Amino acid sequence: MTMLIVMLVIFAILLVIELPVAYAMLGSAVAYILLDGTFSLTILLQRMAPGLESFPFLAIPTFILAGNLMNQAGLAERIFAFALALVGHIRGSLAHVNVLASTIFAGMSGVAAADAAGLGAIEVRAMRKAGFPAPFSAAITASSSIIGPIIPPSVIMVIYAVMAQVSIGDMFLAGIIPGLLMATLLMVTVYLLAVTGRVNVPVRSRASVGDIGRTFIRALPAIFAPLLLIGGLLLGVVATPTELGALTCAYAMVLGLFYRSLDWRRLHFALRETAVSCGMILFLIAVGIPFGWIIAVNNLPAILTESILGISADPLTVLLIVAGGLFIAGMVMEPTPILLIAVPMLYPLIQTVGIDPIQFGVVVVLTVVIGITTPPVGMILFIMMDVAKVSMRELCVALAPFYLSLLALLGLLILIPELTTFLPNLLGG
Repeated sequence: MTMLIVMLVIFAILLVIELPVAYAMLGSAVAYILLDGTFSLTILLQRMAPGLESFPFLAIPTFILAGNLMNQAGLAERIFAFALALVGHIRGSLAHVNVLASTIFAGMSGVAAADAAGLGAIEVRAMRKAGFPAPFSAAITASSSIIGPIIPPSVIMVIYAVMAQVSIGDMFLAGIIPGLLMATLLMVTVYLLAVTGRVNVPVRSRASVGDIGRTFIRALPAIFAPLLLIGGLLLGVVATPTELGALTCAYAMVLGLFYRSLDWRRLHFALRETAVSCGMILFLIAVGIPFGWIIAVNNLPAILTESILGISADPLTVLLIVAGGLFIAGMVMEPTPILLIAVPMLYPLIQTVGIDPIQFGVVVVLTVVIGITTPPVGMILFIMMDVAKVSMRELCVALAPFYLSLLALLGLLILIPELTTFLPNLLGG
């Protein structure tokens, strides 16, 4: 146990000196092996390789590629134009458009960064041009971008499903209601800010029925992509989420070629971005497996379970404690390494107190993705600071009302398990 504490201290020190998380995990694991002397360093490689031999991980590159192809094919602009015609006249105007467009785009890409950097750049430009304050534009874009990892497909849900050995399809189904609730709460927040004058937003006239129809027809092929994926899950038309992801990629390619917007340069860019993203994620998973194994052989999950049960065995209280701890972790780490460390540690606990693993998964995913919009190291914050040219302080102040909405949703998912378990129980395996 002493060596485990040393490893965790080394891990924390490496994070403090801003070493990338993957290298911090690998470096601390190597230090543990060398200092403990029980195992050979080859045990790290022996744990890494089999850990990546999981068929469900094939879903990750397909969903990332689908999102990149949609961005490069120019489908984000069509989605934004349709959302503008549909809800642009509501008090809050383009902020509502921002949320609705992100909700539709969430059904194509399972990565928040793809939404923030692709569709988000379009949204911020349009809001700035219309006279919205830059910090507010960046704040609503950052908040709406994390709908992506909740509504299927979701890369982080794939990782959780593999770690917890639950159905990816059930996890995807479980994210539909929370994702739609998140969009609703964000739009309600925007409306209240606009009505109370907290944010000065320009008013747009209502679009004509003809404009709505024209933008809908232009956006229909793009809108069909998430319907294809979610419909495939609900109807069981395709056997696995991986196959659905591959089908979505093929569909995005066809659309790009049909619209003549996906040339070789854009295709190369999409493939390169996918390769980089997948390489980072899979390297994190690879180094996270031996890190988690070291934690397991030192019996830390059992110690953690006993400690929390010493406070309370009530499932609601346990979920609140876990969510609080993960929220703090999310402020200083990215979602993937948190899952790689936390899920093996916490899974015995939720089994002991009888928490549904699907509900737990959605709560964990929502908690850690909220973290990527919080300082000091939230990835989405830095993307939006670059896109909107605002400071960290300005962005965080503008984000404050949306944090309340996101935390309210987290509370609802903890209090009402049926929000996450209803669809998997009704339609899942």
